[in-house]
Amino acid sequence: MNLPRFFVGFNLNQKEIVLKDGEIYHQVKNVFRLKQGDKIILWDGNFNETVAKILFFDKVNKNLKVKILGRKKNKNELNSEITLYLSILKKDNFELAIQKATETGIKRIVPMICERTVKKGLNQKRLEKIIKEAAEQSQRSVLPILEFPLTFEKAVFQAKQSNNLNLFFDIKGEFLSKNLELKKKKVGIFIGPEGGWAKKEIDLAKNNKFLIVRLSNLVFRAETAAIIASYIVGHFNKFK
Repeated sequence: MNLPRFFVGFNLNQKEIVLKDGEIYHQVKNVFRLKQGDKIILWDGNFNETVAKILFFDKVNKNLKVKILGRKKNKNELNSEITLYLSILKKDNFELAIQKATETGIKRIVPMICERTVKKGLNQKRLEKIIKEAAEQSQRSVLPILEFPLTFEKAVFQAKQSNNLNLFFDIKGEFLSKNLELKKKKVGIFIGPEGGWAKKEIDLAKNNKFLIVRLSNLVFRAETAAIIASYIVGHFNKFK
């Protein structure tokens, strides 16, 4: 059985650590029902993780004291640095896409407001919690970055400046080429809203030399396309 994993976001070089996090305390004590002497894994979001032994539950302050038993580097991250540019979807669909894309190994998530975007508000704090829990569950070593929403035009500008390759997914695009080299590149994935891309958005992507591609002859829901595209692009070289 895998040990429960918790993101702490600070240096793990101490011999003993007091975890002053009520959520971690609750998870350890009430969800996993661990006891003194049991072990957990802590990770700092910078490729470092440790095995820690529970020494003491502070029931008054909801703190947890642990002893560090061993340290190692987590090498689970992908070679490609992938950014998912995803149009804001309906609440449950967007949260599902963000959760699963995190599990596939993406590095950054940029919510977009497109011409046909219906929902435009986001609960940033809730989404960050979903990302953290998905990263813990999938044994990531880096916590994906959730950026604040951008208009489609600003997202295109950012992607052009930041990435070596940008993939714009549309049902009328060409199939992803198996000869496409993605290893060690910064790659952007663009997924549109429930109503699809507007013509001017497709034209803007083409004018900025984005590759217009598709996953299948089948038409996927936006959240399905985001999950599949994130996985295939992230693990592309393993399929060759």
